[in-house]
Amino acid sequence: MDWGLQNRLSRIIKPNNGKGVMLAVDHGYFLGPTERLEVPRKTIQPLLKYCDSLMLTRGILRTSVDARFPVPVVLRVSGGSSIIGEDLSNEKITTSVKDAIRLNVSALAMSIFVGAKNEHNTLVNLGNLVNEAEEYGIPVLAVTAVGKELEKRDARYLSLACRIAAEFGAHVVKTYYCEDFEKVVNSCPVPVIIAGGPKLQEREALELAYNAVTAGAAGVDMGRNIWQSDYPVPMIRAVRAIVHGNVKINEAYDLFKRLCNENPSESTIARKQTKNTTKKPKKKK
Repeated sequence: MDWGLQNRLSRIIKPNNGKGVMLAVDHGYFLGPTERLEVPRKTIQPLLKYCDSLMLTRGILRTSVDARFPVPVVLRVSGGSSIIGEDLSNEKITTSVKDAIRLNVSALAMSIFVGAKNEHNTLVNLGNLVNEAEEYGIPVLAVTAVGKELEKRDARYLSLACRIAAEFGAHVVKTYYCEDFEKVVNSCPVPVIIAGGPKLQEREALELAYNAVTAGAAGVDMGRNIWQSDYPVPMIRAVRAIVHGNVKINEAYDLFKRLCNENPSESTIARKQTKNTTKKPKKKK
């Protein structure tokens, strides 16, 4: 592995324990102003110092993240479809490697849709992206997205998708947690991190993170289960305690509850943002 590529990877997955906490805030590229991510800067800023890396698009990076804060960036470079479109799998590369270099990112991220209508295009896009990114020593993270018709996230399917991503040259794979997750990790020759998935109750989300890391995941890439919580800062700190502190589920949940009580001003950020962005306009007299 080239020195530059290895150095960039070490910013995301820490070499001391082979784990990382990634904060996903790239949802708007197909969902628009997602609840509690309506004003990205307000959501992202208080969480920055607790994540090892930040996954987002170039538009949100340029407008909503302080360039003086040394957070490693995993740049979402694929897109082209929306939640109201006909096919979420119809993605292409939307951001050039040249622009990624200009933004000083640590890795590039794109989705592949194994088994979906546009499977071929997304896999070829992955291969081409790896070819170009490796010329500049930039690692690629492949996201094994699951389309509407592929809701069954079992170990057999996810092992297939993750292995294909690694075979095409991805340096890290992001996927979903499932039963027998060890099979997914063991059959993928590159680090696997888990997506947070749909919004869960805080204890359930912590349990998801713990089970995945215990089964061999190289960390988490959580979004909704952190910034859609009423207590986003305590939540990311509890997740971090699992990933980097090796704490058990009950310990992490106790830490979460204690931090909620100790830091009420930090805990209510998400609720205040939602309240401010959903105010009804006053009627003209």
